[in-house]
Amino acid sequence: MKERTKILITIDWFLPGTRSGGPVRSYANMIEHLGKYHDFLIITRDTDYCSDEVYDSIQSDAWNRINNYLSIYYFSKANLTKSNLTSLIKSTNFDVLYVNGIYSYFFSILPVLLVSKKHKIIVSARGMLNTQAFSVKKFKKTTFISIANFINFYKNVEFHATNEDESAQIGFHIKNFKRMHVAPNLPRKTKDVTVPKHKQTGPTRFVNIARVSVEKGTLKMIDSLKNITSEIILDIFGPIYDSEYWKRCQKQIDCLPENVKVQYKGSLPSEDVPNALRNYDFFILLSEGENFGHAILEAFSAGCPVIISDQTPWKKLQERKIGWDLDLKNIKKVSETITGAASLPKEQYFIMSKAAIDFADNFIENPEVLKQNLQLFQ
Repeated sequence: MKERTKILITIDWFLPGTRSGGPVRSYANMIEHLGKYHDFLIITRDTDYCSDEVYDSIQSDAWNRINNYLSIYYFSKANLTKSNLTSLIKSTNFDVLYVNGIYSYFFSILPVLLVSKKHKIIVSARGMLNTQAFSVKKFKKTTFISIANFINFYKNVEFHATNEDESAQIGFHIKNFKRMHVAPNLPRKTKDVTVPKHKQTGPTRFVNIARVSVEKGTLKMIDSLKNITSEIILDIFGPIYDSEYWKRCQKQIDCLPENVKVQYKGSLPSEDVPNALRNYDFFILLSEGENFGHAILEAFSAGCPVIISDQTPWKKLQERKIGWDLDLKNIKKVSETITGAASLPKEQYFIMSKAAIDFADNFIENPEVLKQNLQLFQ
């Protein structure tokens, strides 16, 4: 019997945390799919993103056995030091180092420095080298990349891109690396059987599931509603990290016409997303870009057509009758699309809902996606 590959993942935040967004979901899905073939070891923090509260039901500064293919080491803030991380990695038996991200000192940079050439090293950029990612902290990011290229920091590293566009962006910024893998993110493994939805009577219900932030386009989304004449409800789910930005959003909400109701519903646990989506007619996300967009796929899976930006991997949505991918520079077009969605006849909506479910099912059941992810670790 072939010995199972041991994969060590270093990532700033992981389950049971949910506040850092897509990467946690991406790794959880991957491990759920590949646990049949490989063993996974994760080194991470014992707190969630932007939180000092230690997770319940975990033991900090020790290996926690989660199941027969996953163990997690949760570092406490006090013990997360270079010497402790070095000691842990050196004492851990693994075959492949799989690094999340680019800029984190403890979880992206130091692990690459510590691991010898005899190990396979894979770095998953997770969209951090995509053009839109440089709109925040551009100087620091470009400085690090320049230094990394100068010292050939990634010369023994294989990169994981989730699509061809990301592969091109990585190749543009990183000048010397060992190999490029392209493997899409794996979807949530367990999926309930979903039937197409009928458009609800009364106001058209839109939902946004993302952190409240500039890069997720929260304010732009709210602003696009100011000229809507249809009766609509928009519910916003997601954490708020920038209170000043949220105040700007609230101010804009207060200026919306009476026929438009916007409600902030707080954070939504990942496991509750599929059921929540079934209560809405449309999913809307006007983000600057998405490396994958798990919530978008889950919206399709729930029979929710989507209104999103054209800066995600999900393209030609109108052609497929599953939604709209729009140029956010044309805010008038965004407003017109929302109006059109709200006035969509029930028969046409049912067709879109069914098409969205079929599209999601075809993606989820595609054996090539699993094959590409397995090839990462060969």
